[in-house]
Amino acid sequence: MSETAGVREVKSAARTVELLELLAARGDRPARLQELADELGVPRSSMYALLQTLISRGWVRTDITGSLYGIGIHALLTGTSYLDSDPRVRVVRPYLDEASDALGETIHMGRLDGRDVAYLATRESHEYLRTISRVGRRLPAHAGALGKALLAEHPDTELPEGPYEELTPNTRTTRETLTADLAETRARGYSVDREEGVPGIIGFGFALRYDSPTQDAISCSVPVARLTPEHEGRIVAVMREIRGKIEATVPAAGGAAVHWR
Repeated sequence: MSETAGVREVKSAARTVELLELLAARGDRPARLQELADELGVPRSSMYALLQTLISRGWVRTDITGSLYGIGIHALLTGTSYLDSDPRVRVVRPYLDEASDALGETIHMGRLDGRDVAYLATRESHEYLRTISRVGRRLPAHAGALGKALLAEHPDTELPEGPYEELTPNTRTTRETLTADLAETRARGYSVDREEGVPGIIGFGFALRYDSPTQDAISCSVPVARLTPEHEGRIVAVMREIRGKIEATVPAAGGAAVHWR
């Protein structure tokens, strides 16, 4: 049994979390009982009992035949509570609106979570409604503007060896190419994602340095067809200004708030 900060891990709690994370990662692909039991390496009977417990509490849902399982509505309610209770997200949201109004493009806020970035807030462009980014979505940090902006704030020694997942033909899949890109990010002060995470979309990412180590970033995403040198220059200028406003506001807004680790 593993330990966390000197405390023995509770096996049943760990298994419950692993199951919920597995179901969440499957998205719109419901799972069968045997699939879940095999994936987590637990007896079929134990998995069935756990699923029934979670179904009764709204954390897992099942179809009318009782043979398919997916993530339940209580996962959404808990996730929404996380966003509502986070002081950083509350402060940043109005500035995302300001950036969206100024640029007419899609604006995101994300947070580093291990090797991924979790999207915490999004303001969609009225001109381009096909973006797949959404609150709660996760994207590998090496493959997007948000993630690369945040990775550049950390030592390269923290990067895994690779190879990294390839999302598009432009994704940087080796440690060498990623570290070179992060060096350019540090030099210019923001990251650029040129169709590395989503085909047809270019992103510009800006780390928010109100915490140490840096965990949050904002970005602007724009379709390739609509990006001109002039528009790119305006995006960078507006997003730099927005970042400055956020960083100047958040410390004052923090006050006696809880500082989560």
